Amino acid sequence: MSTIDVNPTPLEPADSSTVEVEDGAPSQHGHSPNKDSYLRRLKRIEGQVRGIARMVEEDKYCIDILTQVSAATKALHAVSLGLVEEHIGHCVVGAASEADPIVRAEQIDIKVKEAADAIGRLLR
Repeated sequence: MSTIDVNPTPLEPADSSTVEVEDGAPSQHGHSPNKDSYLRRLKRIEGQVRGIARMVEEDKYCIDILTQVSAATKALHAVSLGLVEEHIGHCVVGAASEADPIVRAEQIDIKVKEAADAIGRLLR
């Protein structure tokens, strides 16, 4: 049986000052600089989940399966936390740099609420 990394390496947070630019326009989403890292991590998690399904098919010991489910869940949480951090560092900070104070306040409220709602979903 292959083992799953129960302590995945955290993704490097994006430097919000180095947002990729395409056709002269700033990137729309803060995770773009780390897109390849996220995709690699998600592919690894996908493999973990396939391995868990194989363990179920092969009637492996319940506790071993639960251990692997826990590892995959932890890996997904690491991806989620990285995305939340990048949302705050890119999207919330971007909203705070809006020139119009009324629009700035509205955008900050929206982006902070999005982050809070996402964190709430992660904690359920």
